[in-house]
Amino acid sequence: MSTALQARIERVRIDGRDLISGIALDVPAGRWTAIVGPNGAGKSTLLRAVAGLQRCEGRVTLEGRPLPDWPARALARQLAWMGQHETGADDLTALDVVLLGRLPHRPWLAPPTAADHAAARQAMDATQSWAWRERRLGSLSGGERQRVLLARALAVQAPLTLMDEPLAHLDPPHQAEWMALVRKRVAGGHGVVSVLHELHLALQADHLVLMANGRIVHAGAPADPTTHDALKRVFGPSLRIAQIDGCWVALPL
Repeated sequence: MSTALQARIERVRIDGRDLISGIALDVPAGRWTAIVGPNGAGKSTLLRAVAGLQRCEGRVTLEGRPLPDWPARALARQLAWMGQHETGADDLTALDVVLLGRLPHRPWLAPPTAADHAAARQAMDATQSWAWRERRLGSLSGGERQRVLLARALAVQAPLTLMDEPLAHLDPPHQAEWMALVRKRVAGGHGVVSVLHELHLALQADHLVLMANGRIVHAGAPADPTTHDALKRVFGPSLRIAQIDGCWVALPL
């Protein structure tokens, strides 16, 4: 299995404190990787570091090429980002927000093309947000806003998409739709890395990375018994990993 992204991070230090350290992460190409761990484990910090959004001591490579060596626009076409608590676009319509995802595909200050509009429409249809295209982002509910931001990331049409807590504010039916959307992208050869709090959904990923205290303590297949043992060590012995209708789920004892 080829590697899309590789990170060897000595540490990320903010305000005199190491948030993550000793990280060795390999993200397989064309697969869904889920990153889980307790609050404060360093999951979001790690994702921002591998996206090039957070300064780190170490080396991150995408397709074998160090991130600093990528031209900014080329990197933006290869690596799509969906963060949490994003602000600054509340006065834009939902459609205009999604079209921001097409900026890496056109010259500076050039207007959106027909292809850009088609990609935006496709992404908003996929997240069921097209009906709100004329509404201001600031007028949307938390769940509606989250689906528009997801559409913006999808509109980039990048080979690898990084998502930090993409299921925030989404109810269970829309969480299931998100997982189906991720599965569809992976089937099309795209890779996805997502930070998740929802263990039952993370267990449906192809590759699971478990963090605790700023380090990766385990990485492996969600169905592997060693992965289940690691989850119990980190989240406590009261966690039960069971298979229901062919799917692994995490249940409290």
